[in-house]
Amino acid sequence: MSTSLIRHVRTHSRYNWLANSRLYEACAEVGAEARMAPRSASFGTIHRTLNHILKADRIWMTRFEGGKASSTDLDELLYEDFGELRTARESEDERIKRFFGAVDEAFFTDTVRYVNNQGRSISDPVPLLVAHFFNHQTHHRGQVHTMLREVGVTGLILDMHRLIRP
Repeated sequence: MSTSLIRHVRTHSRYNWLANSRLYEACAEVGAEARMAPRSASFGTIHRTLNHILKADRIWMTRFEGGKASSTDLDELLYEDFGELRTARESEDERIKRFFGAVDEAFFTDTVRYVNNQGRSISDPVPLLVAHFFNHQTHHRGQVHTMLREVGVTGLILDMHRLIRP
């Protein structure tokens, strides 16, 4: 492993924080009715998709930290109140930045054993799971971004190269 991988995941953790900050600001501006309205996305509403991202992040972070976390109830509504969801998201993003700010090369040589949402026992290499972790966030933020465009939000920039500048 090289220090370039560590720098890479630190960049991703910073991007995650910045992108979520912008996304949640846009979500706050559209109001509860727009966030809760049924939409054609994986979790049916903006609010439920935001909940899913948080749920998945908590699962993976617990695993990365050496704990066990179930992959069930991926559509669980953790927070009905947007303000509470936003506060929890901010806290989780700080957790992610702290964790990846402290990882060393040994972390990337390990595997994570877990039970997936089909009940299968899996063991995957950490580099693959870290890539999945950050890709999963981006995937679902993209869905939320599309749903926000449906309610008239334009000009929301979430491109990594535009948010992360040296």
